[in-house]
Formats: sequence, structure tokens, C-alpha cells
Amino acid sequence: MKAKVEKVCLWVAEAQRIVVLTGAGISTDSGIPDFRGPQGVWTKNPKAEKLSDIRYYMADPEVRRLAWQSRLDHSAWKAKPNAGHFALVDLEKRGKLHALITQNIDELHQMAGNAPDKVLEVHGTMRKVVCMGCGMTAPMQKALDRVRAGEDDPPCRDCGGILKSATISFGQALVPEVIDGAMRAARQADLFLSVGTSLQVYPIAGVVSLAREAGAKIVILNAEATPFDDIADAVFRDSISAVLPQLV
Repeated sequence: MKAKVEKVCLWVAEAQRIVVLTGAGISTDSGIPDFRGPQGVWTKNPKAEKLSDIRYYMADPEVRRLAWQSRLDHSAWKAKPNAGHFALVDLEKRGKLHALITQNIDELHQMAGNAPDKVLEVHGTMRKVVCMGCGMTAPMQKALDRVRAGEDDPPCRDCGGILKSATISFGQALVPEVIDGAMRAARQADLFLSVGTSLQVYPIAGVVSLAREAGAKIVILNAEATPFDDIADAVFRDSISAVLPQLV
């Protein structure tokens, strides 16, 4: 383990353009459960996945009511960035972080101190609400205040449309500019770190192959095996908040 850590530390020291992809695993030590892991939200309650499907959400008021209750009680509101998040801030301060691609919607990277223009949010953010009718956006907490006041499914105050979190649900298209930016960054990397993601969701999982084809070294930190472990230069199964600070 020590020799492997020292080897990656050397790669970090030599790298000029480090690109990082993060998934739910980096936030589990902040108290936010992942989705597909052994203790994941969808693993323990498969019905919860319906709340993230745009078809059910738009068609069924009961699904929206349950979604609002889920947002109200979400662990992210009390979560704080952990040592893994702060390690990536240090990487940016040293001028080595080229891009931070994240599948997370909790904004803990920005809360830790990463510059917003370095962060590519593949799945949007849960900290804002968007109207599916007129496109109005607002802070999520304003909508949650209405739920706390008794509204089960608060409509848009501008047009009466359906409100949802500003996240990409199943059945919704990803934002082309964000995906293009992630792919472009991966092709420019000389070191690529995949942190806390199962690398099973496409197209974003494909950035690992793009980085490899561009000649970057690949380092994977994840509790479970990923489809890309075989092409990685180093793989870690240990706690992200413990190992990532050692690596960077």
C-alpha cells in the first residue's frame, strides 16, 4: 500500500493537467449515502428510483409529493465537505487541477472551496429548483420553505408549472455543453483520477477511456470493483477521505 501511494504521489507531482471524476462515494464520509452500493438508497429501497424518473415525476402528483418529502429530509442539507473534498481544493491551489467532473448534485466541491468554473456538474444541482414550464430557477430552500408551510407539491409562482430540483433525472437529456467539456478535459489530461464512482453510467464513464487513449495515467479509488480496473495504473479500495489526501 505504501509503495503504491508513493508511486501515485510521484505521478501527481509530475502532472500538469490532472482531471478528476467524482461520484457518490466521495460524499459518503460526509453522511450522504450513495445509490448503488451495498447500503445505497436504491439498493435498500428500489422504489426510491421512481422519484428520479422524469416520466413518473411529471405524470404522478403522488410521486412529486414523495419527492418533495425526500428533498425535505435529504442528508445533504446537514452535510459538510470531508478530507477528500479538501484534498481536491489543495490540488487546485497548487495549479494542477485542470477540471473536476462530478456526478454528484450536492455542491460539496464548491462548498469545500473548488472554483465553480473548475467544476462540471454532469447531473446538475439539488440546491436549485427549476420550473418545467417556464424555466424559472430559484434556490431550493425557498421551495422547501413552502413545503414546510404545508404545500405538498408547490407550483411555479410565475406560470403555475411543475417544479423539480435542477438535477438531471432519468429520461432527461444531459446538458451537451457539460458533456462536451468533460470529454474535452479528459482528452487533455496527463493524470486522471476516478474517485467514488462505479463507472457504470454512460456517457460520462467513457471519459476514462478517452483519458487513457490520450496517454494519461489512470488512478481509480472506489469501494467496489469497476469495469475499468483492468486498464488502471493504480486501484485503491480504501476510504476515500483517508487515501485521497495522501495521494495529492
